[in-house]
This record gives sequence, C-alpha cells and structure tokens, in this order.
Amino acid sequence: MLQFISFTEFDGMFTTLKHSAWRLETRRRYAFDEATDTYAQFLAEGRVDWDLADPWCVERREQAALGKRFERVRILDGPATPGQRYLLDNARRNEAAGETIRVLSRAQADELRLPQEDFWIFDARVVALLHFDQDDAMTGVELITNPVDVLCYLQAREAAWHHARPYQQA
Repeated sequence: MLQFISFTEFDGMFTTLKHSAWRLETRRRYAFDEATDTYAQFLAEGRVDWDLADPWCVERREQAALGKRFERVRILDGPATPGQRYLLDNARRNEAAGETIRVLSRAQADELRLPQEDFWIFDARVVALLHFDQDDAMTGVELITNPVDVLCYLQAREAAWHHARPYQQA
C-alpha cells in the first residue's frame, strides 16, 4: 500500500530525524528552481549571491550543530544542463549550511544501476521517494518503510557515495 505524506510533513522530517539525511538527485531540471530569483540571477550572471541567513540555511546549520549529518549526490549529465549547473552553484550554499555534496556522472550512475528517481533516506530506515510530473514539478512524497525495500535504497546510497567526488571537482 502506498503511503504519501504532505509537503509539510516531509519538511518536518528534516528536524525530527535523529542522525542523518541523504539524497540522490537524478533529475536534469527542477521546475521549482526555475521559478526562483536565484535561478534568474544564475542565468544572467553565472553565479548566485546566496542568502545564508534564510530560514532553510539557519535550520540546516542548527540541525548540523546537533550532530546530524546531511549529504547528497547529484547526478550530472555531460555536459551539465543549466539546472544542474545551477545546483552546482547552489552546492556552495548547501555546504555553508552544513551539508556535504558530491557529484556523479550520469554514465557512472547508469553503470552502477542507480535508481532513476530522486529520494531522501532518513536515519537509514525511511525513504522519502519524490514524485514529479512531466513538467518536472514535484507532485508528492511517498514514504517507504519496508526494511527490504529500504535496503535497496541503502545499497544505492553506498554505491553512489563511494563513486561520487566532491562537487568542487565537477
């Protein structure tokens, strides 16, 4: 049985986690990013002046200060799409907020047979599978808690993390 949660419940998972949150970002673009002022600035200037005092950054730093670990692997096409280049610039903000960001080429991800969908793993026991529509807008968050299914995502995490490199080397 599918279990979907609201975006508010999903957001709350980042403060209620006990140890770690890990994400695989597989998409070539995200509609949400393209609707932001920072995306427009990136397209115009090739970089963004990130506001490290915004609520997202403050919350991430507070959680990281409690010893919680936040990590991501972003899959990049060759050449990287504009949305992926934007996320590479955004990695500076993520890192300043306490996350560790690594990148992996799409060819490597395909070779490793990584999942094609975006997901977060919370505390190595819950997967939040992110659903998107054909226009790259996030439409829902599905929770996966069956240990056998979670293990498949944990194996993908280990493979991706092992083969990925720091985003600065992209």
